[in-house]
Amino acid sequence: MEKGHCQCQEISYSFARENVISAHHCHCKDCQRSTGSGKATIIYVPKKHLTIQGELKYFESKGSMGMHIKRGFCQNCGSGILSYAKELPMILFLKAGTLIDSSWVEIKSSYFSDSAQAWNKVDDDIKSFKGNPDIISNIKSVMKAL
Repeated sequence: MEKGHCQCQEISYSFARENVISAHHCHCKDCQRSTGSGKATIIYVPKKHLTIQGELKYFESKGSMGMHIKRGFCQNCGSGILSYAKELPMILFLKAGTLIDSSWVEIKSSYFSDSAQAWNKVDDDIKSFKGNPDIISNIKSVMKAL
């Protein structure tokens, strides 16, 4: 079982590694702002396979594709834990940096390479997309995992 938590440990979570759909770097401006860094490293996990202890607070914004992105964070320490598209609430984007052990995470691709900062360049060894990847192929992968 994989586990993680926020900085103050008021929020904790767990999931089985075999339920992970995939992991990606997102360089969009919203992820840069919400993380305070050059990208968010996110792990796609079906909501039904993630157990969360504690109460997350959510902030909602409109993403670049018009979807409503909800970002969940600890009310006490402010650590970002997860996000999801309100239109696809069954898939959570877990922040990889909150894992106790993230050494097993394998990044499949980078999104929004066009907005990557010069000081946080896209990894040339993995597939990258100038914006969001093809939503249709993504949905097919997600549906298989559910």
